[in-house]
This record gives sequence, structure tokens and C-alpha cells, in this order.
Amino acid sequence: MSDSYLWDRSGEPDPEVQRLERVLGTLRYDRPAPDVATASRNRIRRWLWVAAFVAAAAVVAFVVSLSRPHSAPGAAWDVSRVDGAPCVGTTAFDGSAKLGIGEWLETDGKSRARIDAANIGHVDVEPDTRIGLVATGRDEHRLNLAHGSISAKVYAPPRLFLVETPSAVAVDLGCAYTLEVDRTGAGVLSVSSGWVSFERDGRESYVIKNAECRTRPGIGPGTPFMRDAPEALQRALYRFDFEKGGSAALHEVLDAAREIDNLTLWHLLSRVDGVERERVYDKMVAHCEPPDGVTRAGILRLDKSMLECWKLALR
Repeated sequence: MSDSYLWDRSGEPDPEVQRLERVLGTLRYDRPAPDVATASRNRIRRWLWVAAFVAAAAVVAFVVSLSRPHSAPGAAWDVSRVDGAPCVGTTAFDGSAKLGIGEWLETDGKSRARIDAANIGHVDVEPDTRIGLVATGRDEHRLNLAHGSISAKVYAPPRLFLVETPSAVAVDLGCAYTLEVDRTGAGVLSVSSGWVSFERDGRESYVIKNAECRTRPGIGPGTPFMRDAPEALQRALYRFDFEKGGSAALHEVLDAAREIDNLTLWHLLSRVDGVERERVYDKMVAHCEPPDGVTRAGILRLDKSMLECWKLALR
């Protein structure tokens, strides 16, 4: 775990932390016991207070760690050379450099670099990549991948770390992933651990471990699929997402879908309607029963709480 999650007492005192410490400081019981029975009761009470104090202190430390920025707002990020001659702006560096807001890191066909992402993780930058720092602060750390390939590994609260692409934004939910974008703006997100939300203009695709999601300019993210999904499913899904494949493509997806492909089918529930939504639901249920509290009627009307419940069960 990053040192940024420790309770740092350096610097100016935090009034909120001091207030919480005073409250927690009252959780003590150290009066002398007048007799054996009372002493026994007091020992039990003391242990209960200690347990309560430890639990409360842990909660306070966690809340404080999340409430503080992982780096000073607007601070430049450290970049280290891995291979070749990467550049920040037009300046090549050998060793390390700083990437400030509004600046671009570029690698040629023989260069690679690593970005220290505000002490919450790192981003490995592959050859032929252009990536810029858009924002960094308490509430958001944001990069812009114009083209190329990166691998990100991040340990942070959800929705703190984001990577823009020309056609979608990858929103970290605590994960490791790779993101590739070609010079037309088309891209693919591949997740190796955790979850990533791939978003554009209110359209969201939730990508889990061992799944991928494609994106295209003017359309945004498509429907996620497992990396080992049948080729027939992947081809039909591409037509459905980006070539207006319609009902014919959807039926091919349903025919090829396995139980593990319920991730794909879950997304399709809200991307089709009428009889087609019923067919998607029936295919999912044929694979496995929905979680408790999730009903056919609720899913067919796209009940948000039921959809969320089923989505979480797909992890």
C-alpha cells in the first residue's frame, strides 16, 4: 500500500483530525477498582473501550487519508525513462523529468517511460505514444491519451484517476488495465484486475477483470466482452455496436454467449428493448438464476437497483 495512505502528522495540524482525536481521547476507563468483582467488570469494560477506540481510530485514519490530496494540487508528476529517448514537450530526457499540467509526454518507436501518478500508482507508457497531464488535485487526476498504448496500475478511491481518449474516458474503480488508441481515435480497454468504467456522454460500459471494451469516435464505448469470448460473439458484437447490425447481430451474440458472457448480456439489457430485451433476459437466466430480489418484471423495466445488484454479482 502506498505511503500516501498513512496518517501523516507532518506539516500544519489538521483541525478536523485534532477534534476527532479529542473525541476519541475520551474513550478511556482508568479508574481504580474498589473490589475484585468491580475490577473484573472494569477489565471487561476496559477491553470493550479499547476495542471501540481501535475501531474508531481505524475509521478516522481511513477517512482522513481519503480526504487529503495524494499530491499538492497542480504539482508536476515524476516521469522516468525506461528505454530510448522519451520527451516532455520537445525536450528529451535521460533519467527523469517532470510532467506539468498542460504538458505532453511523447515516445518514439524505440522509447518507453513510466509516470508516477501522484503517488497513487504508475502508468507505463509504450512506444509511439502521446499522453498529457490534464489535471491533478484533491478530487481528480486526469491524463489525456491522444494515441498509443499505456498500462495503468492504480491504488486509489474510485473515480479519482481518469484517462481521456478521443472517444471515451477510462474511469478507474481500483484496478490495473491497458489502454490502446490508434491515430483515428479508435481504442480498446483491457482490464487485468478490478473494474474500469468506460464512459462518454452518459453511456457507460463496466469492464471487469479479463474483459475488454472497444470504443470508436462518434459512438463511444461499445459492449464489454470477455477476452476469451467466442470469435462469433466478438464479430457479432462489433457489428451490433459499431455497424448498426441490429437484431441479426444481437441474435448471433445470444447464440454464441456462454454463462461467463453474462457481462455482455447484462449491458445489452439496456441497449435493446421490447422482445429483444426479453430474449436477453431469458438467455441470462438460462445460464444462472438472478440474485435474490431481482425479478423479470423489474429487469424488463430497467429497475436501477435490480440492475446494479445483478451487475455486482458478475464480478
